[in-house]
Formats: sequence, structure tokens, C-alpha cells
Amino acid sequence: MMFNCFYLILFLSSTSCLFSQENKEVKITFSGFLETYYSNDFQNSNAEKKLSFMYNHNRQNEGNLNIGLLRAKFAFENGYGSFALHSGTYVDDNYANEKMKYISEAYLGLYLDTSKKQTLEAGIMPSYIGFESATTASNLTLTRSILAENSPYFMTGVKYNYTPSAKWSFSGLLTNGWQRINKPNKKALPSFGSQIAYKPSDNATLNWSVFIGDEPIVTDLRTRYFSNLYYDFKWKNKFRTIAGFDFGLQKNLEGKSYSNWFSPVVITQYTINSKWQTSLRGEYYQDVKNVMIASTKEFKTFGTSLNFDYLPNSKMKIRTEARYFNSKEAVFLRNQTAVTSNFFGTISWSYEF
Repeated sequence: MMFNCFYLILFLSSTSCLFSQENKEVKITFSGFLETYYSNDFQNSNAEKKLSFMYNHNRQNEGNLNIGLLRAKFAFENGYGSFALHSGTYVDDNYANEKMKYISEAYLGLYLDTSKKQTLEAGIMPSYIGFESATTASNLTLTRSILAENSPYFMTGVKYNYTPSAKWSFSGLLTNGWQRINKPNKKALPSFGSQIAYKPSDNATLNWSVFIGDEPIVTDLRTRYFSNLYYDFKWKNKFRTIAGFDFGLQKNLEGKSYSNWFSPVVITQYTINSKWQTSLRGEYYQDVKNVMIASTKEFKTFGTSLNFDYLPNSKMKIRTEARYFNSKEAVFLRNQTAVTSNFFGTISWSYEF
């Protein structure tokens, strides 16, 4: 699988020469991301992983590769596409049930008008939900928030985009479900998604994303409704703040009632100078019925984290983070004993090109 994918990238590169002979040119650009890390849960030194509801930087007391990614993007006349491969512990944790786990992106796009305000895309695409990416160097914090870790990283399906102006953009999607490449239950209808983004200025973005679809629970299907809302604002030159709120509903296995979960989060980053940044995060995640968080007890958890980032150059980031959780119920472990709090630290070194 991996070798075949690399051959495909090389084939796409060679096609640019063929099209050039016809006075047409395929534009191909390559990019990549590499992130190594070390993380330690000081309460469980002998565990293999830190926390079951975290899917990045999750190996305990060892250095490892979170994600290594290579991407090829191409454009020709009114069409474009992207193909990307990836590997690392992020892939192992998030693509465990997928047959094509090493493919990060594989989609084609078409401009539907000459002004390029309308596009149609199909394939395996990055998620339209949330403000934190899998390539974590672009995030304000080293580790992802609980709400981001428990919402989709990727989607497979068809996406229509309409950008009437520089301030507004709209998208509609039909997908295979909540973070799916392969459809686990063929009886499920395509899931519906939408995204509305408003940018009143270059320094501000208000985004609202929605997901509606049937999720396979045990041997049945249960309808899930999900909303992600966030506001991203850069202020006073050196400050940037993101405030987000997730809310979800899912039909219970019995009866007609629904269970819900929700999470507010606020992250503020301060750029000290061209080499140093720091970030502070506060968050809360409530999942009483354990729809998203696997636990035998009600999950009601407050979290905070503090980041210090060093940027030796424009492509590299060396990041450190201390993170603390406190829960109403004893949902964490300290040497096999249930406790209400958890503390861990993470260091990462990333490079992107």
C-alpha cells in the first residue's frame, strides 16, 4: 500500500512534463510535516498510553513520532487535487479501524465557474469541524483540546463550497459518517454536514459547523446531531484568542430520548518576540452518558494547560506544555487507583515545509 502510494505521487510529478509539451502545465507543489514528541503522565509511569480520550502525543514515558506527513497538491486548468500519506502514533490511534490508514488526504476538486467562487470536492478530506488541525504546529497549544480530540479529524464524501465574497463562505457535505473512510454499516444513509464562515476582517473569523448522521452503536444505528462554533480573533498585535463551544445530541439505544455532551474552551496565545510564544488554555467537557468519552462514571472535567514555544526558524517549533485535569468523578487513575485529577507534561519538536 505505502509503495503504491509513493509511486502515484511520482507519476503525478511526471505528468507535468507531458502536459507542458501541449503548452499546458500541471502545477504540482509538495509539502510535509514531521513532529516528534516525549510525554509523561506522572501518575501512571508504567502505562503504555496516557488517557483513553486523547489521540495525539499519547504514548507514555517514551519518545515517538506523532505524525509524519508528505503531501502533493496539483492543479490543472479548472481542476485540482491533493494526495497525502502519513504515519505515526496519531495514525495508529485515529485510523485503527480503517483499511487505508496511511492515506491522510486523497481528493479531487473542480471549479464550477470562471470566477472560482464555487467548487466541488470529492474524496478523503480534512475535517471541516473545529479550529485545531492534526498538523499541530498551526494550533495555539501543543496538545489538542478535549473537544477537538473527540470530533472528526477527517471526512470522506462530497463537499460543495461557495465563497460569494472575501467575508463569507458556505459549504455543504455528504459523507460516510463521523470520521470514516470505510462505511461500517451499509444501511446508514450519507451523513449531512454544513459550514458557515464569516470574516469581518483579516484578524477575525466566526465559524459554525454542523454534522447530522446515523452512527453505528453496537449493532444498531443512532442519529447524532453535532454543532461546533468558534471565534478566532487577533488583537493588540501580539495576542490571539480562540473561544469555542461544542454541543452534541445522540439518540439512546432504548426509547426516543437523547443524550447530550458539550464543551466550552478558551485559548489565548501571546507572542513574546519572533522566537518565543506562550499560550494558556481553559476548558470544560461534560459527557454524562459517556457518548464520546468511554468511562464507567459521569465525565465532567475541567482542564487547563500552559505552553511555552521556541521558534528557532520559520519552519521549526520546539514546544513544551504542562496540562492538568480535574473531574467531579474519579475518572482518572493513579497507580491503578481511581482519582479525580490528572497531570502530565509533553515536549514536541516539529518541522514543516
